[in-house]
Amino acid sequence: MNYSTRRCVLKAMLAAPTLACLAPTLRASGEDEPLIASAADALDVFDFERLARAKLPPAHWGYLKTGVDGDATLRANDAGFANYSLRMRRLVDISRIDTSVTLFGRTWPSPIFLDPVGSQRAFHPDGELASANAARSKKHLQILSTVASTSVEDVNAARGEPVWYQLYPTDQWSMTTALVRRVEAADCPVLVLTVDLQGGSNRIALARAKRLDSRDCTACHTSSPRLADEIARKPMFRALDVQAVNDITPPDMSWDYIKRLRDIWPRKLVVKGLVTREDALLAVAHGIDGIIVSNHGGRAEDSGRASIDSLAEVAPAVAGRIPVLMDSGVRRGADVFKALALGADAVGIGRPYIWGLASFGQEGVERVLEILQSELTGNMRQAGTRSIAEITASHIVDRRRA
Repeated sequence: MNYSTRRCVLKAMLAAPTLACLAPTLRASGEDEPLIASAADALDVFDFERLARAKLPPAHWGYLKTGVDGDATLRANDAGFANYSLRMRRLVDISRIDTSVTLFGRTWPSPIFLDPVGSQRAFHPDGELASANAARSKKHLQILSTVASTSVEDVNAARGEPVWYQLYPTDQWSMTTALVRRVEAADCPVLVLTVDLQGGSNRIALARAKRLDSRDCTACHTSSPRLADEIARKPMFRALDVQAVNDITPPDMSWDYIKRLRDIWPRKLVVKGLVTREDALLAVAHGIDGIIVSNHGGRAEDSGRASIDSLAEVAPAVAGRIPVLMDSGVRRGADVFKALALGADAVGIGRPYIWGLASFGQEGVERVLEILQSELTGNMRQAGTRSIAEITASHIVDRRRA
């Protein structure tokens, strides 16, 4: 059969009623499909996104989707992974695939971890407990936010072991000390200091969404514009006098602050939010134990630079001296593979598992993790990589330079 004949046959097949009715289901976006009725129905994480958008109140959806200013960084994160292509290898024995990674002496079955996301009970009544139960079930690393709607003690109990703890230290050192002591008492092995909100965060999409929400939210949120009144409701702050707090991240925080934090924290210290080689090298010089390359999912600054591009700069500078983790914009197992190829030791997800949480609670989070893990494993097989260690820069091409 020649080329012209094959084209005619294909056109005839696509014109047939049986196949024509399938056309909408073949679209990658799935936007024209009905909303999924169960977590098991999801084919990718975007099925959960569409359902979460339909289920959540406007302000809660706005909180989840917002970037800053003109959302340039948010869009860059979404588009950044498409700039990298994978180089697939053939005729490799891929009957066994090992996706395990080791961080600070602890081995995890998957490189995919749950990023810190605050106020998870805004998305599902079980909030962080559902996420912790999912992380426990699927054996993934979890990082808990300072502004979580569940205490670190309760999350640790649900997780079955202490989680990593993300720290917003506030602009009051006494508050920082109290939070760190509590986390230490909870046996959390790693403290993750977020440093990308010193300049503030102008979340316009969230502000617009709030205007569309006519509910009375005072049962859950104060109407006061003062940060102190807002965080007073958070479990990690309820026993503390927060009235002097004006900022969750000290505006005068510098590398000297790292030394002060080291003096009161005896375990591993990771800095989250570094995006340049200069700051990565300073982190190594100041004895930081690990880095999370992150732009807060596009919620911190409007640089317009994708986190995956920052990783491509940071990882070579660090050169394996300390672990480098990465997040922001990860939506596919292929994205995880690309980040690993560019030097990440583990890869975090935020919005995708919250879409799952909002859709079906623990079951939704579990399904998101299953999907991404399956996609990662599939890409590893196609690339002929049987372990995470075999995923290298040789498996990736920057299409802008190819």
